[in-house]
Amino acid sequence: MANSVQQAFDLAAEDYDRTRRRLVPGFDDFYRAAIDLIHFPRDSRLKVLDLGAGTGLLSALIAYSFPHARITMVDISNEMLERARARFELGGERFRFEVSDYGVDPIQEKYDAVVSALSIHHLSDDQKRSLFDRIHGALNDGGVFVNAEQFRGATPERHRFHHERWITRVRELGVEELDLAAALERMKFDRAATLEDQLEWLRAAGFRDIDCAYKNLIFAVYRGLK
Repeated sequence: MANSVQQAFDLAAEDYDRTRRRLVPGFDDFYRAAIDLIHFPRDSRLKVLDLGAGTGLLSALIAYSFPHARITMVDISNEMLERARARFELGGERFRFEVSDYGVDPIQEKYDAVVSALSIHHLSDDQKRSLFDRIHGALNDGGVFVNAEQFRGATPERHRFHHERWITRVRELGVEELDLAAALERMKFDRAATLEDQLEWLRAAGFRDIDCAYKNLIFAVYRGLK
């Protein structure tokens, strides 16, 4: 499964940023919610880990919002990280890049914030639960985990409704049919969990002050504090 996901996103790397805005209705609010949930002051010297960082889109927003943050970007796709390296080539030592399968690999260091955007839903439910445990262990006291994520409806009927509304909405936003078809092909590798399950797994991992700050169709943004 990991190799299949890697291959799918290697192929998507070139067009990923271009299509993201039209494939995520409410794009600006979605990413703004993720930034707002990082509760530290703007001038904090944060150490941040971005899991499934892709081309570095979320990391770029964090770097702008927290100009003293040092960010490590992890992704299974080297092609994606090549785009991230190009994006941050003038950033120097503020930015690190690691090709790794975070679904199974250990988190070696401690961080003030662990973040992810549209990535963890590729893991099995058991892997998600294990990852939440490892993230909790990797955070400094008072640290935050923020996940801007795709989720599955609590019932098949609700899931089908929101998925169909998502397709309608992205077409209204002008997505090209080839880009939509490519996105639907990548979604075959999705293993999304319900939002309710994910918040419960955070509690089981020991997180506190759990909050879902954004929800729209098949997308949500939530956080937990250590």
